[in-house]
Amino acid sequence: MSRTTTDPVLALFHDAVETVPAYPAFLRELGLDPSSVRDPSQIPLTTKENYHHRYPLADRCRYGRLADAVAVALSSGSSGAPTVWPRSALDERTVAERFEQVFRDGFDAARRSTLAVVCFALGNWVGGMYTVAAGRHLSAKGYPITLATPGNDVDEILRVVDQLAGQYDQTVLLGYPPFVKNVIDAGSARGVDWSRYRIRLVLAGEVFSEQWRDLVGHRAGIRDPATGIASLYGTADAGVLANETPLSVRIRRFAAERPDIASELFGRSRLPTLLQYDPAARQFEAGPDGTLVFSADGTVPLVRYHIADEGGLYPYDELLGRCRDAGFDPGPGPELPFVYVFGRSLFTVSYFGANIYPENVTVGLERAPVSDWTTGRFVLDTVEDTDRDRRLTVVVELADGAEPSADRERLVADSIRTELLRLNSEFAHYVPSACQTPQVDLRRSGDPEYFSRGVKHRYTRGPVPGASDRDRPGTR
Repeated sequence: MSRTTTDPVLALFHDAVETVPAYPAFLRELGLDPSSVRDPSQIPLTTKENYHHRYPLADRCRYGRLADAVAVALSSGSSGAPTVWPRSALDERTVAERFEQVFRDGFDAARRSTLAVVCFALGNWVGGMYTVAAGRHLSAKGYPITLATPGNDVDEILRVVDQLAGQYDQTVLLGYPPFVKNVIDAGSARGVDWSRYRIRLVLAGEVFSEQWRDLVGHRAGIRDPATGIASLYGTADAGVLANETPLSVRIRRFAAERPDIASELFGRSRLPTLLQYDPAARQFEAGPDGTLVFSADGTVPLVRYHIADEGGLYPYDELLGRCRDAGFDPGPGPELPFVYVFGRSLFTVSYFGANIYPENVTVGLERAPVSDWTTGRFVLDTVEDTDRDRRLTVVVELADGAEPSADRERLVADSIRTELLRLNSEFAHYVPSACQTPQVDLRRSGDPEYFSRGVKHRYTRGPVPGASDRDRPGTR
């Protein structure tokens, strides 16, 4: 940094003014004199729309040199056209530190030989690229980790597991939650005994419930879901920002059992993903209307970047204190601040004035016996019937080989209604009882209209204007 300051956001601001051609141009358009800025709150928020889409890619790089990047990645996102993100070796090391915390503290990978199977899409897509780079960094650092990169091909993943997993102390599958669940279910259907391989999971891209963690953990033979399954909060814009730790998972599991406590802690009837972050690498702050803002150095510096994810922050001592006040001691863990993330409100459906969140519906598909013959993927919508009345509809994907039936549709509808009433107070109070049972349409696995393979799934229908490209919990 070219200036000395005690505030990392101010330091990044001044550095970007001096070294990133697009950034002072952005400030000039706003009529802001950089020399007048004395406090981070005076720094304007940047977004994809007001900054990244308005200035050339090279001008957003330090010194305008795109060629200084060692690689570029594409974000698959939900807004349509992919976005290019240049990467440096330093960017990748910063991300690798978050993977290291998961592998070291949760999986004890410093002492156990580990087969890491990358189940994200490969090629230029950001999730696979970052995961491979992080795995190689950990291996070079001395961790006994071997990478396998079959990508999002179920047959190739199971071939790797069959041939290699038995030769390692543990096997880690890294991918999007519903896809990893599909891999585990497909393996079980083909006779794979997952319990032989000490399976661990690293997940990104979606919020999932603690019931989902228990269900998938059980099917994968994971004895302790709090240490065996970890979620990452990442964006295509800046890589991995935060990660679940055993401590954050224990707190979340407590909140999942106590919706009243969850509502007090997080202000919603939804359960967010709860993670910890390193403030030396990523500076989070509360943004407008309950959203998140962060700052991060990199090949393309991000100064007070408004990511628009809904969520909030807790200092370490405050959240642990509130847990203890509620009668729960979460135990030891890294003394790092917490960030909780709901995802984006764009991915909700409004029904009788109640916001219906995909996370609420997910729990209904994780109850027995529904979870035995569905994949967990669905599409949520509201439609008008012939009398112009609104109906809540859920199109649900069946597991491989499962057949639709009227009885199964009723079971799914009843299970979803039960969980909506339990978890969503708006639904319970706003929606008339005669309209609370959703209309369910069961589709076979891989249905091309709703559940195409090889693309990031969206859990709601309709356009998503202005949506960001990201790989994070909550992406649809």
